[in-house]
Amino acid sequence: MNLTVRSGGRGFSAPPLSEQTSLGTYATYEEAQRVVDYLADHEFQVATTQIIGTDLRMVEQITGRLTWPRALLSGAASGAWFGIFVGLLINILGATSFLRALTFGLTWGLLFGVGFAAVGYAMTAGRRDFTSLSATVPSKFEVLVLSDHAEQARSVLAGLSR
Repeated sequence: MNLTVRSGGRGFSAPPLSEQTSLGTYATYEEAQRVVDYLADHEFQVATTQIIGTDLRMVEQITGRLTWPRALLSGAASGAWFGIFVGLLINILGATSFLRALTFGLTWGLLFGVGFAAVGYAMTAGRRDFTSLSATVPSKFEVLVLSDHAEQARSVLAGLSR
């Protein structure tokens, strides 16, 4: 069974693992990319290869402490941006002057942004008083090639110094 993957609006079908052979496992993406780049430089059909990130981990980087002032300021900022956007739309539609539309959008955006932030922060009841960024990252990278091309790939890679 082929796996269909979508990326950036384009898709591709990944062949089943049973039809692929591993050329190696690498600690970093750059190392795996170097292998595929080497293959490409030596006229190998790199369209038959894949770089697979394995052993996925979710990493959360704590960026700071979340307090009432910080929560409200964040809500005000996001509300202001949205309000400016709405004000510009109102102006484009010609309903009122530029300055009036911008002031209207900014004022209501600030009010709603602060209001929603206050309600959201109050609902956490102190259970998550920090801000963070999170990402899913692989622990290692495996370079796979269609089994029909594995011997050719290995012979090309024999010239690659590790």
